[in-house]
Parts: sequence; structure tokens; C-alpha cells
Amino acid sequence: MYIKRLIEKTIIDTLKTFPVIILTGARQSGKTTLLKHLFSSTFNYISLDELDIRSLAINDPREFLNKFKTPLIIDEIQNAPQLLPYIKAVVDKERKNGRFIITGSQQFPLMKNVSESLAGRAAILNLYPFMIEEITGNYITEEKSIDSYLKNASNKKIPGSLKVDLGSWLLDGGYPGLFVNSKISKNIWFSSYIQTYIDRDVRGNIKNENLNDFERFLKLMASRTSQELSYSNLSRDIGLSVPTIKSWISLLQTNSIIYLLQPYYKNFGKRIIKSPKLYFLDTGLAAYLSGIQTKEHLLDGPMGGALFETFVVTNFLKRFSALDINPSLYYWKNISGIEVDLLVEHDNKLIPIEIKLASTIYNNHYKSLMRWIYYSKLDIELALLITSSPVAGKIAKNVYNCNWYNI
Repeated sequence: MYIKRLIEKTIIDTLKTFPVIILTGARQSGKTTLLKHLFSSTFNYISLDELDIRSLAINDPREFLNKFKTPLIIDEIQNAPQLLPYIKAVVDKERKNGRFIITGSQQFPLMKNVSESLAGRAAILNLYPFMIEEITGNYITEEKSIDSYLKNASNKKIPGSLKVDLGSWLLDGGYPGLFVNSKISKNIWFSSYIQTYIDRDVRGNIKNENLNDFERFLKLMASRTSQELSYSNLSRDIGLSVPTIKSWISLLQTNSIIYLLQPYYKNFGKRIIKSPKLYFLDTGLAAYLSGIQTKEHLLDGPMGGALFETFVVTNFLKRFSALDINPSLYYWKNISGIEVDLLVEHDNKLIPIEIKLASTIYNNHYKSLMRWIYYSKLDIELALLITSSPVAGKIAKNVYNCNWYNI
């Protein structure tokens, strides 16, 4: 079963204007399935996970590119980054768009190699695990205008019968492997995923004696999703140095496991929290690492609100990335504790968003939004409260409630 991805049109359009597309993303986010679905009849495909193919690519890259003709999909380029300069030579010899699609699961090293070898020749796109819009099929006309998208989402009533319930979505997350085979054991899948991730992406970057510490670190990070990031607190709690903690966090970012949301402090003085907030890019993985086994435990437990906020923030990130909109995303908090969970900055405008795991809306749920609007002295045309309430539309001046199902 293939599930439509929102990024499909962006990939097809980008092929018309660039010789090379680099598609990055976490392992098992669906890169190979997506590309085979779109281009099985028009592109040749080769995977560098196969040992003999990888050996040829590393030891004789010219022969590799002579043997496998373009248009060509090269999967898992991080296994043979030596290919990139030779791909550049092929592209420069015959400058034609849509020649190579290259995938990789290690974003930062790949970016470095691309910037050195394929600058100006390659477009870089990122594929994340499923967003809610892809699972529900509840597309809002693939709207690129951020204002129109958010207004439509906040005014749209949810259907009487939902294709997925909130607890199941937060508990399972969006990795395609769990949707393709509904009978698979979730615990076994996540356990295998983590082991594969450590074996392939972590082991070569840290000392072997630290691997057990890394697993403990991963679980500790999951339990702190949607919290402000404190390197010193993590260092103290896990018993490792701050430089080690920073390098491991960078590794998780590299492999699209976590996302750091930066604070917004333009024109707001010095009384602002300036640490980033940590989010896992998949709530299912965060729930598994935190030991949450049932949706009831998740929704009613202490991490329910944190995982709901994680889902909403990262869903916006995934959507904007898929449509190649890429506004700036921030959060805001001052030392008095007034906080806005998400600020979307685009076209010199700010849209504040508050996120509450609540089915009934009370004034205190959007009090921070109202105080921030007053404190900022900005002309805010639209502010959102995202909840599990079925109520749609305006709830206060320029403040609209939006149900999670519609984002």
C-alpha cells in the first residue's frame, strides 16, 4: 500500500530546474519507496547498501557512473560520498536538469559534501516520517499560502468519523513501516530501528564503551521532548561532559531524530529565555523510548501534553518543508513564565500558536496568546490555539481554535 506524500509535487517540480536532487531524511522515513513510486519507469535505481555496488562506487567511481546510466537514483549516498565529485564532473560535462536523485540519511555530513562538490547543481530536500495530513488524506488543497492554510485549518470542522484517533497517532508515530504492516509488533519495530540506527549511524561516531551511555542518553532525551534544552542538566543527569552531550545532540540532529526550535528574541529586550526547545521528530519513537505502552497511558499520563506539542510543532515543520515554503519557526518565553509555543514568521509577519491537549476550551488556554499579543505591541492578524476540541473558528479577537486533525 502506497500513501501519497505531500512532497511529491516539490520533487517533480525541482527536477525541472536542477541537475541533481539530494533527498535526505531519517532511516525508514520512506525515501526509497517514494522515489520508486514516482520514477520506477523513468529512472534507473541503484542502492549503495549492496556491498558489491558500494565497493565499485568507492574503488572505481568512474566505472560506476559509466555502468549505471542517468537518469539515475543513487540510494544511501553516505556509504560512498567519494562519488559526489565524479557526479559533479558528469553534470558539468552535460548540464541537463533531472539527471540524478541521491538519497542520504546523514544530513549534516551530506550537506558538507554537497556544498563542496555540488554547490549550485543540487537542490536539497528533506523527507520526514508521515505527517497527519498524509495519513488522514485531509489535504487542504496543498495550500502554499501560510495565512490561507492556517485560516482554512482553523475554520474547518472535523468529520464525524476520524480515520485515526489522537492517542493512536501519538503512540504509533509516522514511520511508514508501521503503517504498511498493521500486524507488526510496534515494540519489536522500534527496538530494531534503534539497534539499526546505533549500528549504522552511531557506532562509527562514538567510542564503543559509550554505546550503553548513548542508549541511556536517547531515552533521557525522549523524556524531555518539548522542553527547553539544558546541556548542563543533561550532563549532570547522565554523568557525561557537556562537550560529549553537545556532540551527541548534534548526531541526533544529523540523523533527523530530533529538532531544536530556537527562541525568538528580536526586539523584545533581554528578559527572554534563549535556550532552544527539544523535539523528537516522531512521537512514536519518543513514546517507545519513554516506556509508554498504551494510548490511555499516553493521553492521561504526565507526557501527554509534551507529546501532543511535539506532534503539532513537528507537523508544521514537516508540512512547510514538504511544500518548500520554509518560514522561520520559533518559540517565545520570558523569565516571568509567559510563553508562546510556536511563532511562525513569514513575509515580515508573525503568527503566534499555543498548543493545549484539551477537549474543552477555557480562557486560560489562550491567556498566554493574549498577553503575548499585548506585550509584543505588534499588529497580529491571526493567532491560533491548537487543541483536541471540535470547536472551530474564532474564540477571541484574532484568536482561532484549530483541531489537531486539520493541521
